[in-house]
Amino acid sequence: MTDRKKYKILYLMEFPIDLAGGGQMSTQTLCEGLLDEFETVAVCPSLLEKKARNYPFRVVEYQSDENREKNKILRVLNFFRRIGSFYRIVRKEQPDLIHVSMSESLITYGFLRCLGIFSGIPFVYTDRGLAYGYRTHSKRCILSTLKYADRLITTTHFNEGLWKAEGVKTEITVIPNTIGKAFLKFDPDERARLRAAQGFEKGDLVIGFAGRISEEKDWDFVPVLTKALHDAGVVFKVALVISVYEEQDVAITERIRGEISSQIGEENLVYRQDLSQQEMADYYYAVDIFVMSSSFESFGKAAVEAMSRKCVVLSTTAGGLPEVIGKEEDLYTKETVDKFVQRVRQLQEDADLMEREREYFRDRYLNNYTLDVHLDRHRNLYNEILAQRI
Repeated sequence: MTDRKKYKILYLMEFPIDLAGGGQMSTQTLCEGLLDEFETVAVCPSLLEKKARNYPFRVVEYQSDENREKNKILRVLNFFRRIGSFYRIVRKEQPDLIHVSMSESLITYGFLRCLGIFSGIPFVYTDRGLAYGYRTHSKRCILSTLKYADRLITTTHFNEGLWKAEGVKTEITVIPNTIGKAFLKFDPDERARLRAAQGFEKGDLVIGFAGRISEEKDWDFVPVLTKALHDAGVVFKVALVISVYEEQDVAITERIRGEISSQIGEENLVYRQDLSQQEMADYYYAVDIFVMSSSFESFGKAAVEAMSRKCVVLSTTAGGLPEVIGKEEDLYTKETVDKFVQRVRQLQEDADLMEREREYFRDRYLNNYTLDVHLDRHRNLYNEILAQRI
């Protein structure tokens, strides 16, 4: 084995890495998973609860106010404060490559990069949204910065096409999202135990819904789906998990629970709230059919989490979800709820079909979305860019 320089990768973030969120979790996954080959350093605002020393990789903190301040002056001041922090940290760290995976951080770093500062350091940007989901001025800033990027990473080919339609000339690499370490181990024997723990019997059809309260998840659509199933004579139970972040979310949650309970009976609804990653990994074991109701979804990590636990996944056609699901027969829209109902009925009445679908989704996860696949694709990309630029 030949010794070579351990290249330093700097990850720029506008949120603390210990704050729950897809961008933070993905960054932590890369920092931990690539630590043996690269020196990985996460740059983020002051941690909320954890200490930097608790992480196996280096965490460099900087002072920052809220990123979503209602006061426009405070937002502008915080933006320039972050520019100064990025400048000082990058200058001190002298990384071999910079990876940005949050849009505000890209715009911040882009301010420096468009001025020609740090032009000798290659950088890549992972877009975790969809090109059409950004406000006009944000998209303009992103497009200006991408002119200097060595690579744009998207999580789906769908979003790759959107950015190409916007005129991006930067080379694009598609690297799908992955899911947390809690989902690595799969034990088929856990299904029976965890279903029983939730009060589900062997013959119950369990429909699962899970996610945080947000406009994109379209929670108002969930009772529409459950009512359609109930009205069609499908006998089922619901396993519902919701993450609540704001006070107003409580009222929304209670309304959704109430509507579902009034349809199928309170005894047929199992509700849990604000689960940890390990608890979520256990939750999916109890589910037969996991349903995505999103009206906007760049990728759909919940769908992949469900796949990893051998659930059948039925989904709307929002954003990148069709690419993640991979089968037209498992997709539906608000206008084709009857198709959704028919598919659930087919699965319930045909045990062989249910098992084939379960195997399909488990294999789809193993072939496309595992942690090892995710890390390998980033490792190869980093080495490719570093070989060209250093």
